[in-house]
Amino acid sequence: MPMTPVTLNINGREIRATIEPRTLLADFLREQALAKSVHLGCEHGVCGACTVLIDGQTARSCITLAVDCDGAEIRTLEGLEGDPLTETLREAFHTEHGLQCGYCTPGMLITARDHIERGLPTTPSDVRQAFSANICRCTGYAGIVRAVIKAAHDHVGERDGN
Repeated sequence: MPMTPVTLNINGREIRATIEPRTLLADFLREQALAKSVHLGCEHGVCGACTVLIDGQTARSCITLAVDCDGAEIRTLEGLEGDPLTETLREAFHTEHGLQCGYCTPGMLITARDHIERGLPTTPSDVRQAFSANICRCTGYAGIVRAVIKAAHDHVGERDGN
């Protein structure tokens, strides 16, 4: 099989590799960039465990070809370490019991961060709708919904200096 050279900026680090054109971004991230927060659940783009940011937009890395991301900026949860909103979300997920086994958590955090960053409504029904494409088999979502609402409220307060 022919190999294809790619260059990806992953969490602020440029990675050059020669890969098979069929290599999925999730596999590339886990194997080449050692981004272990990228979890493979369904491998069909349905569960959200593999959610990452590609050029600032949320995407399912299990259905994205790495060659299609040549030159792109990819951020995984590891790349959001130190990000104030991500840290606020982590704390809220902890205090509101928004996690149990943790398998879905990286995708949930990235999705929540995107939702809040875009200034979308954070009523319980809006948050549930935003997470309709992220599957959690453990929590029943109640803690996750509370955590996102709390983090959104805290983030607005931090941003406004309150």
